[in-house]
Amino acid sequence: MPTRETETNGVGPAAKQVAEHASSLARLELELAVLELKKKVARLGIGIALGVGGLVFALFALGFAFATIAAALATAMSTWLALLITTGILFGLAAVLAGVALGLIRKATPVPEQAIAEARRTTEALKSDART
Repeated sequence: MPTRETETNGVGPAAKQVAEHASSLARLELELAVLELKKKVARLGIGIALGVGGLVFALFALGFAFATIAAALATAMSTWLALLITTGILFGLAAVLAGVALGLIRKATPVPEQAIAEARRTTEALKSDART
């Protein structure tokens, strides 16, 4: 015979309590994930900023390296000719890098060839089924 104590300690209240605990646990896990992501995004931002700073300094260093090449050439020839040769070297490097970049971009253009072929086969199969 059910009593007041067994009714209040039944399966329904226990299931409700388990659901509340699971919900609370899920909320806490979500909060932990958000905090972890914020921390990682902050580190990522700092890393990207430092990387960009390093690239800027590398660009300046590259400029000084070419200025050094021009100055070294200027000891053996006219300054204008040394600068012209250095400029030609820079344009040559730029052309080679642009050519390599274009070749890689053309090869890597994302065209889903397998999906297109499968779609064609499916279309042909549907057309042939419709004819029969």
